[in-house]
Amino acid sequence: NFFYKLEGKVPQDWKIRMLDTIFNLYADHEFNASTFTARVTASTLAGIYAAVTSAVATLKGPLHGGANEESMKMLEEIGTPDRAEAWLMKKLETKEKIMGFGHRVYKKGDSRVPVMREIGRELGKRTGKEQWIPICEKLEEVMDREKHLCANVDLYAAPVFWMLGFPPELNTPLFAASRVAGWCAHVTEQHDHNRLIRPRSLYIGPKMRPYPGRSSGDGA
Repeated sequence: NFFYKLEGKVPQDWKIRMLDTIFNLYADHEFNASTFTARVTASTLAGIYAAVTSAVATLKGPLHGGANEESMKMLEEIGTPDRAEAWLMKKLETKEKIMGFGHRVYKKGDSRVPVMREIGRELGKRTGKEQWIPICEKLEEVMDREKHLCANVDLYAAPVFWMLGFPPELNTPLFAASRVAGWCAHVTEQHDHNRLIRPRSLYIGPKMRPYPGRSSGDGA
């Protein structure tokens, strides 16, 4: 239905297969930021619509669901594989954030990357847009060498969505369309075995200080 609405025609079987695989990769991923938000909301006994709405708001951030959209902008700026290393080295020198790399859970490689990379290679051959995956691979090589950081799924999801015909601004909505299955499952589980999620915090500000109150001789 996504393809039909976008292109006005029934998509080829290979497109359906690829999008189905992508949706499976994105469907759930333990306690990521948006899923945790959904469960916190659900733990107050708010309904599923409120919980999913809070998850969508969290997903919007460029360090979460918005990462694949930013990754595509980065790849378009690089343009060709031969420009990738020089572009990246310049960004590293100025200590800029490189999208599509690093993960709070996967320290030795995102297990979803090989599947997404292979989809990207096949798409490149089918669409004639074969420059995108080699750019990603070159970035991977340099980031591993310079920073010992592995690519995450967003690096390859960006060109995959692009080659499937989706503009970058649809990347995060597509992510949400797949992740909503996981959110709903988490919300249902939270409601079935509920306990209010209430994390503690530790104050790390200045130590006790005198209160600047009135002096005894001010007539009070």
